[in-house]
Amino acid sequence: MSITIGYIGLGIMGRPMALNLLDAGYPLRVWARRAESLAPLVEAGARACDTLAALARECDVVFLNVSDTADVEALVLGEDGLIEHLRPGGTVVDHSTIAPAAARRMAARLAEVGVGMLDAPVSGGEAGAIAGTLSIMVGGETAVLERVRRLLEVVGDNIVHIGDAGAGQLCKACNQIVVAQSIAATAEAFLLCEASGVDAARVREALLGGFAASRILEVHGQRMLERDYRPGFKALLHQKDLGIALEAAAEAGVALPGAAQAAQWVNALVGSGGGELDSAAVAEVLRRLNASGTA
Repeated sequence: MSITIGYIGLGIMGRPMALNLLDAGYPLRVWARRAESLAPLVEAGARACDTLAALARECDVVFLNVSDTADVEALVLGEDGLIEHLRPGGTVVDHSTIAPAAARRMAARLAEVGVGMLDAPVSGGEAGAIAGTLSIMVGGETAVLERVRRLLEVVGDNIVHIGDAGAGQLCKACNQIVVAQSIAATAEAFLLCEASGVDAARVREALLGGFAASRILEVHGQRMLERDYRPGFKALLHQKDLGIALEAAAEAGVALPGAAQAAQWVNALVGSGGGELDSAAVAEVLRRLNASGTA
């Protein structure tokens, strides 16, 4: 059976993911508030829809890849939103990173009108989105996952069903906690190298061959050495994600002091005007702090 796909959210991650679905042969409909966002997809063969409602009426599965919880809620439950126009048996797959509680609420509301929803945030950055090798953390019903699994396999090579609605978002919050603290740890290690007159590049090379090896050390460590912070993932979005993680921790009644500290480093980066940089630029915040003599 032919499946028509809709895609909303054509930014750094969404655009290559949508292009991969189109390249796999699926009919694709796209909609965006800014018409210029549609151009690369339309040029590649997607059909632009004039309204969100028109996209919903034409599609069996709608993918979302937008910035935050409020955006997803407006698209799904807002006036003239997806809930009003998707056919029973349809599916919403949300690749955004949002609050787990909101994902649960939306899944429940959509279920009332016969529409399935998966919260399916991703990790792997722009490079993974382009290559179709993302890790996808899925929350939602098994039956819903199975009817769209072959679509997810186009954009990711590590698809893990975490649990019920909201569980995928909680997993992404955990991912961002680990990433943020690993970035901070790498930045501190390199700062110590610099202050001690030791070659940080050689230290990184050695660490990559041992127990401290990680993708953060490999990718973000190189960014720090080159002081090249063109965004793979913007600090502004990492700040938002860590806020979600700490909110979830508060709801669960647990203290996450390491995550809270890492969030403050990202806050400092954003507050100093670095929100559009990659979050690896936390290294520059640490450099400035130590240069000021206040560390």
